[in-house]
Order: sequence, then structure tokens, then C-alpha cells
Amino acid sequence: MDREELEQFRERLTAMQDEIRAISESAAQDLKPVMLDQTSVGRVSRVDAMQLQQMSQEAARRRQQLLVKIEGALRRIESGRFGLCFLCGMEIGLRRLSADPTITRCRDCVEGS
Repeated sequence: MDREELEQFRERLTAMQDEIRAISESAAQDLKPVMLDQTSVGRVSRVDAMQLQQMSQEAARRRQQLLVKIEGALRRIESGRFGLCFLCGMEIGLRRLSADPTITRCRDCVEGS
């Protein structure tokens, strides 16, 4: 992979990272505790609010996992290991990396496991 391709991946990963962080900041409101005062919120509305909070927590967990993957990919770019399979050391196909720049295994190793 040449420098230009690596720089494109770096820019894409950095943009993804910035977008996820912005979404996380704006979604922080949804993670606040649900009020227990049933006089201000009906029982059904409270259950809905609790479900929304649980979904927001799961979305936050997934965003955090994706941030970890993105940070790993950026570290691999810096170390010169980006685009190489963790298992066999062979190059991961450019089309595969373009679909998901955070992947760490080539198609053969994924299919073989």
C-alpha cells in the first residue's frame, strides 16, 4: 500500500473518530437516570424512558468499541502494520479495507476460523 492510500485511510479513520465523538457528546443527555417520581411521568412513559435509556447505553457501548477499533487502526498506520493480517501477516485486500478500515484479518483467515 502506498503513502497516498495510507493517508486516505488515516483521514477517513480520523473523520470517523471525530463523528463518533460528536455523536457521543450529543447523546450524553440520553444516559441520564430516569426519574422515579411517577406523578410527573406515567408508568408506561417511565418504562419507555427506561427502554430508551437502555438502548442509548448499548449504542454508547458500541460507539466505544468502534472508537477502540479506530484507534487500533490508526496505531497500525503509524507502526506500518496497517493492512496486514494479524494471523498470517499477508496483505488484506484493498476492497476489504475500503469496506471496513478497522478490520484486522484477511478473508482467508476469517473463512478458515
